[in-house]
Parts: sequence; C-alpha cells; structure tokens
Amino acid sequence: MAPSRDIARLIEIMAALRDREHGCPWDVEQDFDSIAPYTIEEAYEVADAIAERDMPALKDELGDLLLQVVYHAQMASEAGAFAFPDVVEAVTTKMIRRHPHVFGDEDAKAAGQAKGVWERIKSEEKRERAAATPSVAPGVLDDISASLPSLVRAQKLQEKAATVGFDWNDPKAVIAKIREEIAEIEAELDAGDTGRVAGEVGDLLFVVVNLARHLKVDADHALRLTNTKVVKRFRAIESALASEGRTPSEASLAEMEALWQAAKAGD
Repeated sequence: MAPSRDIARLIEIMAALRDREHGCPWDVEQDFDSIAPYTIEEAYEVADAIAERDMPALKDELGDLLLQVVYHAQMASEAGAFAFPDVVEAVTTKMIRRHPHVFGDEDAKAAGQAKGVWERIKSEEKRERAAATPSVAPGVLDDISASLPSLVRAQKLQEKAATVGFDWNDPKAVIAKIREEIAEIEAELDAGDTGRVAGEVGDLLFVVVNLARHLKVDADHALRLTNTKVVKRFRAIESALASEGRTPSEASLAEMEALWQAAKAGD
C-alpha cells in the first residue's frame, strides 16, 4: 500500500491495521481507553512543535494527531456507532452553525457579530442536548471535560464560571486569596495535619491559575515555558559539573544553586 495525500488512504491503512485476521496484533487489541492517552500525548507534541516553531515537526505531529482521530473513528465504526465521514459531517455542521456571520444569508452576515456568537450558539446546542436527556439537569460547568489536563481544566472552569458573574474583578484580590491559601497550608503544617495539605495545595494551584487568567496568561503554556527553562538551566549545571569530572549528586546544594544563578543570568 503506497502513501497518499488522500485522507481515504489513511482510513484504509487504519482499517487494515485493525483487521482481525491480517492486521497488526497490537492495533487490533486496542480500545478507546487504551488509545486516549496517546491522543492527549499527540496533542501536546503538536503544541511543542508550535512552541519551537519547527514546521517539519509540526507537519509530522499534525499527521500523528490526525491518525488518532482516524483510529477512534475506526473503532467507533467497528462498534456500529459512527464512521470517519460522520465525524467530518458533525464538525462541518458545527462550524457552519456557529458562524452565521460568515456562512449565513446576507441579513445574517450584516447583523452578525463574531464576538459572542460562538458562545451563544454553543449554549443553544447545550440546551438542545439537555432537552434530549431531560432527566439530567444541565449545569454551567457541565461541558468542561473532566479528562482535560488539570491546569487547562481549572482555567476553563474559571472562565465558564466568570460568564455568570462568579469571578473576582481585580487581580489584586486574587493575589490576596493566594496569600490566604498559603497561610492555610502553613497552618496545616503547624498543626501537623499532613492529610489536609494536599487539598490546600490544590486550592493554591487553582487560585494561581485564576491569577494567570486575570493577567491574560495561559497557565498551562506558562508552566510549559518554565519547565523548558528549568531543563535548560539544569543542563547547564550538569555541563559545568561535568567539566570538573563531577555529577550533580557529587555537588553540594550551595554549589548547584550558584551554578543555577549563573545559568539564570545567562538566559
């Protein structure tokens, strides 16, 4: 089977990999739960390629992410739930519906404003889904997926709550809340109640994400940048010690801190 620019070839390849008699044993035994972590990982690798402005890598990573979509669609097709064309139809229907100011008639284009249209139509879709399952009372935060990475989900929960007025109106108020949460952690440590510390640390992280949101900073992206910076500086520490024939485990904390500061100054 030859490579192709046609999405149909990728769908054929995935079907062949999943063939019970002639496919790949590993691919055949996978299910939605086992593949989901790979889907998340591929999305992050796309984000990494974008952060590095590495276009060849971005091309490859987008292909890997597309493969994940095809993989899930193939498994759904096998289960009789839906197939890849249904995925395409669903997203094109959604995009057209959510952009009446682009795809509507001339009156809609004249009257439509991009700002607010997306969220309004999403709310309408949510009410329609709720009407289809009347036994389930819809909640403001219900459409924020629990499977999102924790920092991302925290920011999305806060953004959604803010749409109904549940929010601080001043970043300094959030900073005050951060100080309050730190004090609560200190109180638990003083009391020796380590069992409650995890919950208090979670509260602190949640409020720090809120501060990032108020400052128009994407918390997950900011932490990614810091993680990259930490790796770079620690490599500088390792390199400096290696030039002396030593490793970090053979150096004192004071020595490593001095090397860290030197690396920081060189950023």
